[in-house]
Amino acid sequence: MNSTYLDYNATAPLRPEARAALLAALEAPANPSSVHRFGRAARGIADIARRQVADLVGAEAKRVVFTSGGTEANNLALRLACEAAGVKSLVVAAIEHDSVLRPARHLGLPLTEIAAGPDGVVTVAAVEAALAKAAAPALVCLMLANNETGTIQPVAAVTRAAHAAGALVLCDAVQAAGKIPVDFSQLGCDFLTLSGHKLGGPTGVGALVLRDDWVPAPLLRGGGQEQGMRAGTENLPGIAGFGAAAAAAQQGLYGMKQIAALRDRLQATLQEACPAAPVHGGSAETRLPNTLCIGMPGMPAETQVMAFDLAGVAVSAGSACSSGKVTPSHVLTAMGLPEQAAREAVRFSLGWASKAEDIERAAAAWIALWQRKSK
Repeated sequence: MNSTYLDYNATAPLRPEARAALLAALEAPANPSSVHRFGRAARGIADIARRQVADLVGAEAKRVVFTSGGTEANNLALRLACEAAGVKSLVVAAIEHDSVLRPARHLGLPLTEIAAGPDGVVTVAAVEAALAKAAAPALVCLMLANNETGTIQPVAAVTRAAHAAGALVLCDAVQAAGKIPVDFSQLGCDFLTLSGHKLGGPTGVGALVLRDDWVPAPLLRGGGQEQGMRAGTENLPGIAGFGAAAAAAQQGLYGMKQIAALRDRLQATLQEACPAAPVHGGSAETRLPNTLCIGMPGMPAETQVMAFDLAGVAVSAGSACSSGKVTPSHVLTAMGLPEQAAREAVRFSLGWASKAEDIERAAAAWIALWQRKSK
């Protein structure tokens, strides 16, 4: 069976450039912390990757701390804000990824969760209102683009408001990087997090980008690698693959117009077949160019995902299964959607290897399922 992969927001297929860099780094016979020539060569590989990742988001290479992924990067940023900056309260968008929401709820600090509007956007006014009531200094957590809906958030404007109130800002840019231009300086945030496998790099590697110098508050203590922020021998093959994927993604940003055109064609085709099918996350212009979150009225998302899989199309549900219990998407409910609508949404996410025939196959599978349901 021909297969179509449209789940890039979960994990993008490994780019050829990343594969080549990863395999080459596997041949490096040394620890990057060693001082001999082999160690220096390994360190050079990591330094190149650090510059490549920094270049993707317009940051200085020395501000990039490699981690095991976006989850660790988000947890490390929260720890730095609490231990090094002494924040006394948290203001967190309710649409954040669980790697922000769960540790934020676990910290025990006063926490305000801000809902998004029906368009999926968290407003500056909502953040300002929350900060006016929060104990200072506060930490504001707002992702650059949502992983389920693709909605792009006003991070630069929120950062200006937060800094005016003496607050710090953590921006999870895991989904945005490589899909839209990301400029760390323009965003102005204090912490920015990334993940390699969302870009077409390997799994198990990510990064935290820092605006300022910080007293280390590592999650892992040991040898003091990564500026004392993250102990443990560096995952050199993963880092090399991450760097190569970042460079390829930066060069490929121009191609996202073609990806957006494919996404828009898919949306138009589905809504032509079912005008009542709701698209979640605002207009096409306010979403990531690769993401479509759409509901099929009356059809549970998990049923859709299984039907698509049988048709050779990989997508994700807008609801998550935890401990065997299917619950509606916290993102969609935070946007004010009724529970039933939140349970009927699936996400199509395209990427660097997506083609027109993928869209045709996905649309055919969706329409066939809708027609069977409508009989």
